[in-house]
Amino acid sequence: MRNLQGATAIVTGGSRGLGPYIARALAREGLNIALAARDGERLEAVRTEIEGLGVRAIAVPADIQSPEDRARLVERTTAELGPIDVLVNNAGIEPTAAFVEIAEPAIVDTIATNLTSTLLLMRLVLPGMVERRRGQVVNMASMAGKIPIPYDSIYSATKFALVGASHAVRSELRGSGVGVSVICPGFIAAAGMYANAVDETGVSAPAIAGTSKPEQVAAAVVRAVRHDVPEVIVTPATGRPLAWLAAVAPQFGQTMMRRTGVEGVFKQMAERRAADR
Repeated sequence: MRNLQGATAIVTGGSRGLGPYIARALAREGLNIALAARDGERLEAVRTEIEGLGVRAIAVPADIQSPEDRARLVERTTAELGPIDVLVNNAGIEPTAAFVEIAEPAIVDTIATNLTSTLLLMRLVLPGMVERRRGQVVNMASMAGKIPIPYDSIYSATKFALVGASHAVRSELRGSGVGVSVICPGFIAAAGMYANAVDETGVSAPAIAGTSKPEQVAAAVVRAVRHDVPEVIVTPATGRPLAWLAAVAPQFGQTMMRRTGVEGVFKQMAERRAADR
């Protein structure tokens, strides 16, 4: 989508973490923004900031697990901002824990938020995009969707599924004028799940893994929308060989995860969170 000025975008998970960064980056490209999240007060604060960038913005308090809320989000966005050109599925949760210690409701909730609701929201917006032959869906996955992460198994499972679904639907839409992209961030400093986990547990990534900035993730989203990029990995250079190894040589990839200390990060986070419960 080369011409983004005046287009309409939905950003879920828009009240905190990477959501505001993504919304700001899109607004600077001239897109009007519909922000969705459960926290209405924080959402309204972000909406005010986005409007300060010279575009229109609405805040739609919504739980994306709710069919009624998903429908209301699409209806309000279309009514107040116009046809939906961009959907950024950013909402997500991450229960870091040993697999056998994750409570069943947490497993169900994580799959519903990270995968099921994301796919169902895509299904709501895609028919209109295809009819207009214009649109881009951007699904926020993770390096945990490229590399299996011990002590993050359910989150990793949802992100692997999201990567696969994004590429599969993209292939179905070839020639329609509508694209699907997936963004796979690694450790992101200053905002998002990893930053929150560091604040909560005091455990941080080993130096060899490195971190990226939230602004880099937001820039990746803009690039994906503007150029219909299938997949963008946002990580220092060391992350890419690990992703390749995990795909072509799983056992060696797991060994490297241990040797680089990445596996230990998630184990320590899981242990500290368990001790605090």
